[in-house]
Amino acid sequence: MTPTLQIIREAHARIMPHIHRTPVLSSSILNAQVGAELIFKCENFQKVGAFKARGACNAVMSLTDEQARRGVVTHSSGNHGAALAWAARLRGIKATVVVPDNAPAPKKRAIAAYGADIVFCAPNVVAREAAVAALIEKYGYFLIHPFDNDQVIAGQGTATLELLEKRPDLDMVISPLGGGGLLSGTSIAAKGIKPSIKVFGAEPRGADDGYRSFTTGVRVTEQTPETICDGLRTTLSERTFNNIRANVDGIGVASEENVIKAMRLMWELLKIIVESSCSPPLGAILEGNIDVKGKRVGIILTGGNVDLDKLPWQS
Repeated sequence: MTPTLQIIREAHARIMPHIHRTPVLSSSILNAQVGAELIFKCENFQKVGAFKARGACNAVMSLTDEQARRGVVTHSSGNHGAALAWAARLRGIKATVVVPDNAPAPKKRAIAAYGADIVFCAPNVVAREAAVAALIEKYGYFLIHPFDNDQVIAGQGTATLELLEKRPDLDMVISPLGGGGLLSGTSIAAKGIKPSIKVFGAEPRGADDGYRSFTTGVRVTEQTPETICDGLRTTLSERTFNNIRANVDGIGVASEENVIKAMRLMWELLKIIVESSCSPPLGAILEGNIDVKGKRVGIILTGGNVDLDKLPWQS
């Protein structure tokens, strides 16, 4: 069942004992630079350092006892895997995560630290899905997909629920776009609360399947991503594509140069650590691909799990 605003509210009540209500931040210098008021929802301060805790927690806490006994499995470049491991540990069940072998080292460490078993695979969607399918066939695990799951989508939408409770005057909300779970939940929550609000996604130009799918009306199912945004290298599912077509007003893209510029600006001006996958919304604004002039704009900052030995502005 496609999540509704009511389902997202129910998800929020379910996960609130376990997650943080994250703060919002703004920068007058950055506002002056872009000619708009930017309000950042700081999910880098969330449990496991990413918004993914919301969706994983809602999905795990929604399992039946029989499903939970089977243990859970997923594939992830990092944040969803850590979130699922964390949520599974809360419920006292087994978690296994298929991880591409080129995932950032801190994200691999986090998955292991939260107690999941890790199975490595080649860094492509086909290899990830094949490894998950083999584990389900062998052990009977219950799949909690990173984004192609209605309970996950509902959980991700709770960030926007909180954002609009804090700032009901927003004209627009922008979230990064990878597999589309966050943008699906964001758009359903935002339009449900305030039908007049504009909702945009943003992605790196080197992984712009969402932009191409949205523009043509035909879902792109394969791409060869070339971006530092490791959390945004997946393609939309049919489920998330349909949600986005129904509720989203547009998708902007940002060059790698502007992704890195945006990331650095947020470090410098907001005084917080955010990862590259957070940065396409601000990058697309800097590039002029999302018009925010004179508007009040909410931006979901998705996570802060950064390899400090490999910062993109360092040679």
